[in-house]
Amino acid sequence: MQTRRLGRTGADVTILGYGAMELRGQPHGPATGDDHAGRLLNEVLDSGVNLIDTSIDYGRSEELIGRYLSHRRGEYFLASKCGCLLGPPPPDARPPFPHDWSAANVRAGIEQSLRRLDTDHLDLVQVHMSPSRAQMESEQTIETLLDMRDEGKTRFVGMSGILPNLPDHIAMGVFDVFQIPYSAMEREHEAAIATASKAGAGIVIRGGAAKGAPSEGKQRGLQWERWQRAKLDDLLGDMTAMEFILRFTFTNPDLDTTIVGTANPAHLHDNVAILQKGPLPAELYTEAKRRLAEAGSRPADA
Repeated sequence: MQTRRLGRTGADVTILGYGAMELRGQPHGPATGDDHAGRLLNEVLDSGVNLIDTSIDYGRSEELIGRYLSHRRGEYFLASKCGCLLGPPPPDARPPFPHDWSAANVRAGIEQSLRRLDTDHLDLVQVHMSPSRAQMESEQTIETLLDMRDEGKTRFVGMSGILPNLPDHIAMGVFDVFQIPYSAMEREHEAAIATASKAGAGIVIRGGAAKGAPSEGKQRGLQWERWQRAKLDDLLGDMTAMEFILRFTFTNPDLDTTIVGTANPAHLHDNVAILQKGPLPAELYTEAKRRLAEAGSRPADA
């Protein structure tokens, strides 16, 4: 599987990564048995994918990864997040959950993740939910992350960021990697992605599939409205909507990897097959971006 260098980290990661949120379990995710999760996680590595992204917020995800993949720890780049609350979420709470970026909670969260993931280090710890620079400075968030990096608990520090705080995060110059939402139907962060990449940071895309392609039973909302207005059907040829969306994401030259989550092995193998078809042809990509811009999917500063 094709790899790209993850910015200044020097790590080579597959363009397709695995997002483990779908393993969080009920009530916020699909019911997934432990044995099924174990088989799926091993299929992820067997398929050639070498980046796995998880979070404290993702229920049992970290625990399952630790149980079923710790014996293969050298085969994958492991990313988790900090700032999440420890313990179960408040009763009846729905994502996004409250967060606490204080030094004590960040440290406790990373230590918990190491235990759950059955590893002595994380490759990447990402600040979750895009807090402001002022918030992180008041809570000593970054100092704590850098201390834990120096202790060998993580190799790199990152930000799971969004507008409006993302440009300030990039300007801080401390983050090795940015995880940013992006898809054909949601291109608002496109300019920020390019800026972060030019500054030497690694770029991890999330939402490159689920926030892009229309699917049966979900034909509503902003993404579906933009898909309808863009009138892309004549560009698809024999591509499915999902193939177009994923290949559009892969074609972005500033992307290093895009994380796609699933609890279905068939979907995993479909995604790998799509990746192997490569980027979209240049003329098709240019025309698709033009139509998408007219439909409202464009960089925020355009």
